[in-house]
Amino acid sequence: MGQRIIGLTGGIATGKSTVAQYLATQHGLPVLDADVYARQAVAPGSAILAAIAQRYGSAILQSDGTLNRTQLGQIIFSDPTEKTWLEQQIHPFVRQRFAEAMAQHALAPVVVQVMPLLFEANLTAQVTEIWVVVCSAATQRQRLMQRNHLSQTAAELRIQNQWPLAQKAARADVVLDNEATLPQLYSQVEAALTAFAPNG
Repeated sequence: MGQRIIGLTGGIATGKSTVAQYLATQHGLPVLDADVYARQAVAPGSAILAAIAQRYGSAILQSDGTLNRTQLGQIIFSDPTEKTWLEQQIHPFVRQRFAEAMAQHALAPVVVQVMPLLFEANLTAQVTEIWVVVCSAATQRQRLMQRNHLSQTAAELRIQNQWPLAQKAARADVVLDNEATLPQLYSQVEAALTAFAPNG
């Protein structure tokens, strides 16, 4: 059996990181995270950050030279053209990082790729199975507002910028329901790991 590459996705604030952390700590699986690579793409001194500053002005940078994510979020989540431009800068960098990391983990039987935009960025071909973490719209909105200190309107904007959860779930090999307790979520993860395992 070939390498299992789990594409872990879902909506914003549905619990992808929780599942990824569990797979890393409980099963020792290599976890490659698109968000981590995206942050590296805009690190101080990077060409991509310079391009962002050139487009939006130096006010998009904080006093320490790092990206003002809140301000950038206000721009891209209210203007699809700007969102597309930004993705064109960052996505190639993220793809390259994934390719490098996969080469390092070529012998790992199972690798987890955490990709919030797995469907939106058309990256389904680089995984062998797709896991989607879902929860109710109300729970998702509440978690996002609490986690990112957003107003309801700002949270809704971010949620609407992704595919609807139902659309993602319909294309998933595994749907993990993160509406209840963590033990219930983890038991679904265990079942999904076993279901696709060799001789499982």
